[in-house]
Amino acid sequence: MRHAGERLERIEQALERMPEMEAKIKPDEDRQARVSTTDPQATVMKMADGGYRPAYNVEYVTACQGQVIVGVDVIMVGSDLGQLPPMLDRIECRFKQRPKEALVDGRVASLKDIEQLQGGEKKCTVYAPVAKPKKKGVDRYAPKATDSEAVAQWRKRMGTEEAKKIYKERGATAECVNAQARNRGMQQFTVRGVDKAKAIALWFACVHNMARCFALQPQLE
Repeated sequence: MRHAGERLERIEQALERMPEMEAKIKPDEDRQARVSTTDPQATVMKMADGGYRPAYNVEYVTACQGQVIVGVDVIMVGSDLGQLPPMLDRIECRFKQRPKEALVDGRVASLKDIEQLQGGEKKCTVYAPVAKPKKKGVDRYAPKATDSEAVAQWRKRMGTEEAKKIYKERGATAECVNAQARNRGMQQFTVRGVDKAKAIALWFACVHNMARCFALQPQLE
């Protein structure tokens, strides 16, 4: 009966999340809202193979120098948009200093995020690829009439060779760490609940940073 009660509780939790999932579906999308009954906190997300499965979104922030993980989070939405500003806030709170530059892919930094980070008091220069224009012949790096000053500066900066060279560092840092996580088995969680998923993500970060410490030790002596 205890197992039956737990399953009933999970089903109830899944039903509670249904309105939230339905609200995220765009009017032109031909799909139905789905929630996992085995793990109600997991969200059905689109995978790299094109399928949809219950999942969590693991986010790591990596220092370009040393490949050390300095930030960890696990969220219940598939999109990373809007996650950069609060993550930088947490890094600043933990290390008492704020990153002066952030190298992110186009799925992380929205125009709103760029404006907030580059136009606020705690400035952080964002290096993120500029989306390819839908119309041919349009210069993707040319500021638009609707751009704020911060967004316009970002567009022009990403068109320079210096910015492109800096952004290449992301492949050897963040992308490398993500690949190592997958190679070391972080492809499927064997636990339920976002708290337990985050615990595993934190364990991986601790082990990863220990390995980086051993690798960097000769350089520190």
